Amino acid sequence: MSAKSLTPEFFDRKMSAEASVIIPTHNRAHFVFAAIDSVIAQREVNFDLIVVDDGSTDDTWQGLERTATAVHAEHANRRSMRIVRTENRGVAAARNTGIALASAPLVAFLDSDDVWGPDKLACQIEYMRTHRECVISQTDEGWLSNGGRVNPGLRHRKAAGDIFIDSLRTCLVTPSTVILRTALFHEIGGFDEDFIAAEDYDLWLRILARHEIGFLAEHHATRCSGHPGQLSMLPAIDRFRILALLKLLATDDLNSVQRRAVCEVLAEKCDIYAKGLARRGRGDFAALVFEFAKNARDSWCDGGDGAREECAHAAATMRTHITHHVSIS
Repeated sequence: MSAKSLTPEFFDRKMSAEASVIIPTHNRAHFVFAAIDSVIAQREVNFDLIVVDDGSTDDTWQGLERTATAVHAEHANRRSMRIVRTENRGVAAARNTGIALASAPLVAFLDSDDVWGPDKLACQIEYMRTHRECVISQTDEGWLSNGGRVNPGLRHRKAAGDIFIDSLRTCLVTPSTVILRTALFHEIGGFDEDFIAAEDYDLWLRILARHEIGFLAEHHATRCSGHPGQLSMLPAIDRFRILALLKLLATDDLNSVQRRAVCEVLAEKCDIYAKGLARRGRGDFAALVFEFAKNARDSWCDGGDGAREECAHAAATMRTHITHHVSIS
């Protein structure tokens, strides 16, 4: 399926967007329109909403067409909504597609099963305006699981500043709370489209290795969980996190403290994943992943050219494994 889009000219926009908002969606007609409504309800800010339908087979696209037409009719002076339909390539590719269309200096993400409070964009844009040195920030969030409110554990507590090491074991950045400078996204290389899960973990670590993050302590987003189809519930998600860590070790972006921390977490995750492979009769690849763990403890921490080259080779091997065995649980 080739990409199908309602182009910017469709809307004859009369405003300059302060932020582009990207919503990827796939077969979530029962969620995505609440997410869209929460964006349209944003106060005191001009924005460009781009919704990417990642090859949905339900009635998502038809609903998006109706919604985009209504938004144009009612809000064309301060809001625009563009919709794009592509073949099913995954959330990473969908977000990249959306950002390729973005023209605003800031970009914000919203997952199609999450919602924003009405002042989210205004507060965050003002924060980025008054903290010119900040290239990425996030807000705090509330959690809903199976329709009921839950309290995040202490290990999920967000903070400002250098959170790279703390984010290695637990992803401490949530897509629906983030805003970042569009130039940073292009500089860092966007989402890795081979990741069908943990694509945000991979991107955030690449950013956090170089930059501190800003933080607004107010709850401006609600994160919904406990329903079928969530990528965070994908079995064996650690294989994607292992690839993300190997990719980092193959670069020269890490200082010595960061590199040691990455190696420590990589060894832990490799041990866990290799044991799972062995239980499922994949002893050949399990032995190789155990070898990754050993190298992470013994030789990859020095960061020399040889270590980075070995990590690049390991990352390529892991990438091939992922693309050929995406159904392994």
